[in-house]
Amino acid sequence: MKITVNQVELFYEVVGSGDPLVMVHGNGEDHTIFDKAVELLSSHFTCYLLDSRGHGQSQQVTEYHYDDMAEDVYQFIRVLGLERVTYYGFSDGGIIGLLLASRHPGLLDKMIVSGANTRPDAVHKWLRAVFGIVNRIHKNSLFTLMLTEPHISSEQLQAITTPTLVLAGSKDLVVEADTRFIAEHIPNATLKILEGEGHASYIVHKTKVAELILNYCGKH
Repeated sequence: MKITVNQVELFYEVVGSGDPLVMVHGNGEDHTIFDKAVELLSSHFTCYLLDSRGHGQSQQVTEYHYDDMAEDVYQFIRVLGLERVTYYGFSDGGIIGLLLASRHPGLLDKMIVSGANTRPDAVHKWLRAVFGIVNRIHKNSLFTLMLTEPHISSEQLQAITTPTLVLAGSKDLVVEADTRFIAEHIPNATLKILEGEGHASYIVHKTKVAELILNYCGKH
């Protein structure tokens, strides 16, 4: 299905039944990374699987900003009239969730974020170096986004009233200090560092993230 919000056309799929669960993927991906997770989640939630602007089957754009992407999701929720929304975001989707919850207290019932970062230099230095080199040779708006954004302050995190589960792998691409910074500054947040997991190893085409979501939401 497609919907126009914030002057951009977004593609999304709806699977399952129950209270709404909005799921947003990471940079350069699309909603299909959640295919295995949805097999479990759809028995407990109506899953709204979004392709972010410029990704998958959504409308292409020339530049990206996390603020715009957060506004896309806000308008998506409002236009569809969703209530009691649980939000799950991976990587860029996690950043979007932090901005969304910070700006719109009360919009979300629960939030789970995986591998989110609050600033560009919270991604490991070697990865930023690789993206920087590639971006200088082959200009890529998605690489530019990761190299220049986000800039989420402690005050923005403290404004989040949504109960939040903060996830990351012990071998994540985001430095653990920043993951802990997020959890420490969101009131009532729960932190879980997954031993032996990387940035995406428990998420992309995996069921483990679904089990974490269900446990946090008391659905098991």
